This record gives sequence, C-alpha cells and structure tokens, in this order.
Amino acid sequence: MGILNVTPDSFSDGGRFFDPATAIRHAEAMVEQGADILDIGAESTRPYGGQKPVTAEDEIARLASVLPDIVKLGLPVSIDTIKADVARWALDRGAVILNDVWGLQKDAAMAPLAADYGVPVIVMHNREAADAIDIMADVLGFLARSVEIAEAAGIARDRIAVDPGIGFGKTPEQSIETLGKLARLKALGLPVLVGASRKRFIDTVSPSTTDERIGGSLAAHVLAAEAGAAIIRAHDVAETVQAMKVWAAIRARGAVS
Repeated sequence: MGILNVTPDSFSDGGRFFDPATAIRHAEAMVEQGADILDIGAESTRPYGGQKPVTAEDEIARLASVLPDIVKLGLPVSIDTIKADVARWALDRGAVILNDVWGLQKDAAMAPLAADYGVPVIVMHNREAADAIDIMADVLGFLARSVEIAEAAGIARDRIAVDPGIGFGKTPEQSIETLGKLARLKALGLPVLVGASRKRFIDTVSPSTTDERIGGSLAAHVLAAEAGAAIIRAHDVAETVQAMKVWAAIRARGAVS
C-alpha cells in the first residue's frame, strides 16, 4: 500500500504532495514502482501530535483535484479518513477501501456507511495519548471492539483488516514492543496491515530525520511480514517492494523457518 498525503502538514513528507499535479505524478510513480493499493488522505493524522484538524469540506476540496485522476490509474484506492461524509464522497468517486485510523470508533456513521457500500475496511488501534499501559492488551481489546462494531453494522468479516497503529498513542518503546509481538494479532483471525514507515521509533534506535529512515522502515516491515502481516503501508514503495520480493524469495527456498 503506497501512501499519498495531500496535506500541507504531513509528519513524513511535509506537504511535498499537497500540489495536485505533484500528487498525481507521485501516485503514477508508486504504480510504476509496484504498489498494489494507493492510500490517499487529506487530513494529517500526525501520530505525534501537532496536526491541524480540517473540516469535511476542506478535506473534500483537497481530494477533489486528485482523487478522480488517481482512480483512473487502475489500482484499488483506499480513502484514509475518520469522517463518514468524506468517506462517502470518496467512495462515490471510485475509492474502494475505507481506512479509519480510529477503528470505526470516532464517527458512528462510518461503520454503517461501509456496510451500505460493501467495501473492505481497515480498522486501526489508536489512543488520545501515550502512557504506561499494557500496550498489547490495549491493542487487542481496542481492535476487538472495532471488529464488533463492524460486524454489528453488517460488515462481513472477510472485509475487515486490522492495523496495530504503530506510532499512534504509543511511546516509541511501545511501538517497538507492538512490532515485536505482532504475531499476537493472529488471535483476531483477520488480515493485518502494518505501517511502520518513517515512524519516530526508528529515530530512537538510530537517530535520523524522517527522510533518513528507509533502512529502519524496511527492517520493521520485513519482520512484520515474517510475523504474518498481509499488507505493508509504506512511503518508499520501490524500496519496500524490493525488500518484500527478496524476503519472499529467501523464504520460498526454506532459508527462513
């Protein structure tokens, strides 16, 4: 899953793709680099705080100049939003996946909307602030509630994926712990998405700016795939695709037990 942020305040790329023409070119590049899904968001969720909330109208305005052209590229498009109104607008214009970083627990209209449209949903673990808790217990409990909400709304279980929310409502140490214990999410019996791309925990292990964290991102994503992650959400598509291909080739020859 290639990430496209059409925001002026993304933590990872600082608004590099806020210009519509630049955003579309970047989406085209991710397609050429081997992305399977394009995930587009128009409101920064900035996992470390400092984000600037925008109205649904502003979010839609940012999407309006890019989403139709991105849909035409032919890959499944995921809309990354916590607002049902924005999700509905995007689904009506060709998006086919709903990615909610609050796991259907912020906007009560989100789950019924996804059920009505029959689209797959990605529910992510999140918290308002990081503190000293049993992080894996919280991740599992939160995601179980999200799945209950989804199923109660009529979303088929085979259309739900879960995301542990690396960096969201977690200290860097908790993000590392979550990645290390990722296999525990198998208890939910659902596909797992992992997005460790350029996250702050990498800087705590190896001091680096966001654009210097490709190596750390790849290390985390290869280990996530080994733990069973079905979808990897990444900024650096070419490098991630190459890493996944090499990992898969090695694994296919029995070198990984």
